[in-house]
Amino acid sequence: MRLLNSSKDSFLFHLGRREKDLLLSLLKLYPAMPPAHHRLSKSTVDDSSQALLDEALAEQRAANQAQVEKMLSASPRWTRDEKGWRLALSGAELESLLQVLNDIRVGNWVLLGCPEENWNELTEASAPHVWAMEIAGSYQVALLRALEHEP
Repeated sequence: MRLLNSSKDSFLFHLGRREKDLLLSLLKLYPAMPPAHHRLSKSTVDDSSQALLDEALAEQRAANQAQVEKMLSASPRWTRDEKGWRLALSGAELESLLQVLNDIRVGNWVLLGCPEENWNELTEASAPHVWAMEIAGSYQVALLRALEHEP
């Protein structure tokens, strides 16, 4: 994923054919974060406050899911060129995509049991989670670099 052009609130990326397929496959994993993972407190839990947090997180996930559905659809956002695809995103769409990718990356890390940095136990069961973490992180870096170049 490479930034081609950016303006105040628009970003144009180039993705190879496989990169687009990879991104769309990855986005289908959203949401990955287990809903019960976010707790207000590890010890004392105020049920009404926890319910408010859960509701706010559910609303945010729903908004992000709507953005993901737009990303997955064949829309004017995607245009084909001779070497692959161009992806046009607004600033808000880029931010939503970053949130979704972060959910996928961190959610898969949580599903792996929050392993330490030196963890290297790749198994048939863990490989899809490691794949999702690494690929999501790679796309996040490309998007964050694009934000650094924003005029």
